[in-house]
Amino acid sequence: MAALLGSYTVPLLGVSIFIATLTYFTYKQLSGYLQKWFVMKPIPELEGTYPFIGNALQFKSNAGDFFKQIQGFATDFYDKPLFKIWIGMIPFVVLFHSETVETIVSNPAHMEKAHAYNFLHPWLGTGLLTSTGAKWRQRRKMLTPTFHFSILMDFLEVMNEQSEILVGKLEKQAGKGPFNCFSHVTLCALDIICETAMGKKVYAQSNSDSEYVKSIYKMSDIVSSRQRKPWLWSDFVYYYFGEGREHDRNLKILHSFTRKVIDEKAEKMSDIESDSEPEEGMKKRRAFLDMLLKTTDEHGNRMSRQDIQEEVDTFMFEGHDTTAASMNWALHLLGSNPEVQRKVQQELQEVFGSSDRPITMEDLKKLKYLECVIKETLRLFPSVPFFARTIREECHIKGFTIPEGANVTIVTYSLHRDPRYFPEPEQFRPERFFPENSVGRPPYAYIPFSAGLRNCIGQRFAIMEEKVVLASILRNFNVEACQTREELRPVGELILRPEKGIWIKLEKRTPQTSPN
Repeated sequence: MAALLGSYTVPLLGVSIFIATLTYFTYKQLSGYLQKWFVMKPIPELEGTYPFIGNALQFKSNAGDFFKQIQGFATDFYDKPLFKIWIGMIPFVVLFHSETVETIVSNPAHMEKAHAYNFLHPWLGTGLLTSTGAKWRQRRKMLTPTFHFSILMDFLEVMNEQSEILVGKLEKQAGKGPFNCFSHVTLCALDIICETAMGKKVYAQSNSDSEYVKSIYKMSDIVSSRQRKPWLWSDFVYYYFGEGREHDRNLKILHSFTRKVIDEKAEKMSDIESDSEPEEGMKKRRAFLDMLLKTTDEHGNRMSRQDIQEEVDTFMFEGHDTTAASMNWALHLLGSNPEVQRKVQQELQEVFGSSDRPITMEDLKKLKYLECVIKETLRLFPSVPFFARTIREECHIKGFTIPEGANVTIVTYSLHRDPRYFPEPEQFRPERFFPENSVGRPPYAYIPFSAGLRNCIGQRFAIMEEKVVLASILRNFNVEACQTREELRPVGELILRPEKGIWIKLEKRTPQTSPN
């Protein structure tokens, strides 16, 4: 009998431990949830918020409908300093006024990205976008020199070359009626980031069927879709009922490609580190990856291959989709506002005359009105329409308490439409960004590249690329938009995109052609 009882001892002990552990974690989760529920109860909330479920069932599954919902919520609560949304048992406080946004983004305690960013970890690891704390600080310090002005000068040559290829492709569309320019511009941006980040040509503009190119877009869609569906946040559920296998298939393609490029570059480190002069007539181009392979911390330690891959994958993701979307929105806005387009082309005429020479750094400095066009485009259509942080110490906003562990979502799209600082906010007016018209505007009223310590490290690169590509297009073509603003239907996923692309008509310009 004793032997029989003994044979059950181990299984019973295991079951007891499992039940005790499950009970403990359930208690911890429930008590944390109830604590936040009561502390945050005074914060305005959506109608139809239920315990444990929150507002999860109210959200539209379609990305365009979901983004329109978020805009609507911000409009409904405009006269409130903030409001809250519950996604299951996770609270999100939503901010869209400069004075409330400043409380979060200016405080180093709230640098950690929210839970939804965890779904980027398999792809990007904990690189500059997703890391936090000491790792983020060290990595930011190490990477900042790689965006020095002299490095960007090297990148300008690539931008000119790829813009010339884009213009050649667009010439085939000129005079032929409406077409969707979105993929043309996006593939150009992808070619630019591949060559500047990795020193690797992928010829995306001539080979859009590339497995790597398609996997980048598919992975972005997969991640943003999962972020909107809390019932798929569990890995177990995701892999059995969601797109887990498709996620891993694309992930393997992306990582294999960048890993191969890194290995090839690393094998040539002796050439990279040598001081030997290049052959006459040959100029060695620096790429972001070349610099990463030589980067060391304050102790002289080099980044590991895994560290380097995290940053390369991060810049491949962040460095093309954002700029591509912004340039496409700009083409629509310029095509819808002929008077603004005329002013840009007049500026281009003053700088370049009838020349078709490549763009120089000195030229870029002179394109001040074009820069205002880009800034106003990013106001109306910020590439990242919202971002989220986790609160790591209790804070107070306008008399409301936000407890540690809650999440804050900053809706950049709505923030940029505050009529207090941008009268008639839906109007496209680049003059808003003339120096004299920007006086007195709060710094946190306009944050297309985020703000505070976690502002975008590549923002100068992005503005530079947009200037080069847009200037190249407008030196060669007049642009006419073929959609109304209402027809664009922005989709707020990881990046703000138009649901059905950007449709335009092009008219070829000659050196003698006056703007429009």
